Amino acid sequence: MSVSQLAELLKQNEEQLLDKWMAAQRAAGIRIDLIDERAIQESSRELLKAVTIALAQGSDDIETAAWKPLMAQLERLSVTQARQGFTPSETATFIFSLKEPLFDLVQSQGDNAINLVWLISKLIDKLGLFSVEYYMAGRESVIREQQESLLELSTPVVQLWDGVLAVPLIGALDSNRTQIVMESLLQKIVETESDIAIIDITGVPTVDTMVAQHLLKTITAAKLMGARCIISGIRPQIAATIVHLGVELGDVVTKASLSDAFKLALKELDVRLVNAKAR
Repeated sequence: MSVSQLAELLKQNEEQLLDKWMAAQRAAGIRIDLIDERAIQESSRELLKAVTIALAQGSDDIETAAWKPLMAQLERLSVTQARQGFTPSETATFIFSLKEPLFDLVQSQGDNAINLVWLISKLIDKLGLFSVEYYMAGRESVIREQQESLLELSTPVVQLWDGVLAVPLIGALDSNRTQIVMESLLQKIVETESDIAIIDITGVPTVDTMVAQHLLKTITAAKLMGARCIISGIRPQIAATIVHLGVELGDVVTKASLSDAFKLALKELDVRLVNAKAR
């Protein structure tokens, strides 16, 4: 039996094969909490049709052009399942569960079809590995997006006063986080037309040469946007570390606390606060 004859056999027994494949998936456990069974059946039907069309072109090599539509469909499905919360084994089972129904169908054709059992086994294995590969790519994409979201949440830019912004930093600083801080701060400077930005590092556990350089880059970028920067939260041990490292902060204004920095910002804006109780 040739590859094209196998395609014809699949086409003639499509519904029967689909029913057995769905039964195999149910036996393995369908995650109905993540996806509707009707959607799984539709995906299975589309994938089975795509396999039949690819085989009908006479090739079982998934690297050829005949298999590109199927591989694209499998890639989308695997990435979607990664985002939906499926495990790698559950994603792989979707493909591997097709192996037994295909074996049963081919073996029912007699001894002439025995040579196709190995072909089908290798084909399903390749498709299963491909689906896991793109599942992992999808999970990595989700993790990156979650990390970026967490970074954005951990680096809020707040407006303390008309013309005064503050960026309270908590946790370690690295290149990625510094880039997000810089972009958020610059965007807020443009939106609010602020003149002063306070970068508070009270919650930054340690300051090394790299962290200091990141801070200086953010300050320089803010200056280019027309905003002056004040660094607050310089604790004694951090001050000693900066001196020991020989980091030059230039003309950057520093204050021990956020409140001191805020008072300085108001003074520079020529804003005077009056205590109503003192009147």
